Amino acid sequence: MSLVYLLIALIAMFGHSEDFMGTTLLSRPLVLGPLVGLVLGDVTQGIIIGATLELIFMGNIKVGAAIPPDVITGGVLGTAFAIISGKGPAIALAIAVPISILAEMVISGLFVLRPIFNKKFNQYAEEGNYKGIQQLHIFSGILKPLLMGIIVFLALQLGSTAMKSFLDLIPNWVQSGLQVAGNMLPALGFALLMNLMFNKTVAPYFFLGFILASYLKLPMIAIGGFGVIIALIVTQVSPNQEINDEDDFEAETADSETAALPTNLKLNKKDIRSLFWRSMALEANFNFETWQNTGFAFAMIPVLKRLYTTKQAMAVALKRHLQFFNTSPYGSTLILGITAAMEVQKSEDKDFDVESINSVKLGLMGPLAGVFDSLFWGTFKVIAAGVGTSLAIKGSIMGPLLFLLIFNIPHLSLRYNLTFIGYKAGTTFLQNLAKNNVMDRLTKGAAILGLMVVGAMPATLMNITTPLIIGSNNAIGVQGVLDQIMPSIIPLGLTFLVYHFVKKNVKTTYLLLGLLTLGFVGSIIHLFA
Repeated sequence: MSLVYLLIALIAMFGHSEDFMGTTLLSRPLVLGPLVGLVLGDVTQGIIIGATLELIFMGNIKVGAAIPPDVITGGVLGTAFAIISGKGPAIALAIAVPISILAEMVISGLFVLRPIFNKKFNQYAEEGNYKGIQQLHIFSGILKPLLMGIIVFLALQLGSTAMKSFLDLIPNWVQSGLQVAGNMLPALGFALLMNLMFNKTVAPYFFLGFILASYLKLPMIAIGGFGVIIALIVTQVSPNQEINDEDDFEAETADSETAALPTNLKLNKKDIRSLFWRSMALEANFNFETWQNTGFAFAMIPVLKRLYTTKQAMAVALKRHLQFFNTSPYGSTLILGITAAMEVQKSEDKDFDVESINSVKLGLMGPLAGVFDSLFWGTFKVIAAGVGTSLAIKGSIMGPLLFLLIFNIPHLSLRYNLTFIGYKAGTTFLQNLAKNNVMDRLTKGAAILGLMVVGAMPATLMNITTPLIIGSNNAIGVQGVLDQIMPSIIPLGLTFLVYHFVKKNVKTTYLLLGLLTLGFVGSIIHLFA
């Protein structure tokens, strides 16, 4: 079994290498669960458990300084122990939640330690030693996958037998309680997603999604399609609205790579393409002192090598890009492309205002973070997770595959093209976006589409009912009465209850434990089923 445990530890290491892979969602339970199931000989169970955990941790995202529960370690160990012991998703849930919280503490400690490397990064920059910066950035990023992989391997090697024996002792009524609790936990994920985009202006679209799912029983893909159509209708420009420079705007965004690069610049397509590839490791050394600064410098190094041939010039450039930086990874290549173009100008013009490079970076990183985080976390991830989990919960391998494709086709396409757009069009591209209100329309359309899908989730992906009966002779089931009033009213009500506490800034850990308790106790007293 040691080989099997080693393979599972490698899966955990793969998940924790997400910061080297451009935040492409390869670390999510919906992806890692089937891999664990494959190693243990039960892919279908791995898919189902992965989908169950994905629903629970759907709103578990790293934005800004937030360090969410470590769903990678918790999900891999929960899935592994559940399959090894022959148990189902309820047991995986009971194991994954506490492990995720404990593992979060380990990762938090690592984030605290990472700033220790900053002194060494600055030393390398002073020396013009770009190789040292590259190597240290990669080394720092490898620490987390290596540490968590060792923890997973030791947990399996030392605890699998004891855990299986313990799980065999759990009575059926406890497993039933855990199953009900597991059915409630997705409300937390939905509430966290609502917290990103729910407001009075777009709230009707949430309820539209809910009605389409609960009354008309439309599948998630169909609701997403309706959402796209409605978003396009609502955000389209009216016929009498003038759009200046529309042709220029379209020319800048079309076929960005194949268009010829400016002939007077020193960089070629390979250099610009390297910005895209290296941006994948933007958050490999993420820390709470300088955030993504070493990732930005790491991405810029091939460009700097091309432009600056002396150690002194290289040192000045490296120090310039080791300043504080933090933005959405998904829009980072636009800033990288613009910065590369400005570095070319700097290398050719001795009178160039060097301070303007960091000024542009600092000016763009906040607005772009807001737009791209809401677009990808609040829209594409929501749609991908909704479609993927609705299929995977039934054991279909198409669930994880569609999850990755729906998110990463637009993600990687946009991220790649923004590199060239930033380099060639630069701030002119952003000015045209602002002039045509593209950013505002995009944000509003994303909120409409995302909320429609989130609204459909309580009705589609939460199975919570009540077995209560009124009367003795002519007994009336309470659930039947509630269904006549509004189908799926309990999942909807629970989602809004959790959302209320999220808005009150109640910690996610407390909400997790609260939902577990409510579901477990509610099952015992026959309030929920």
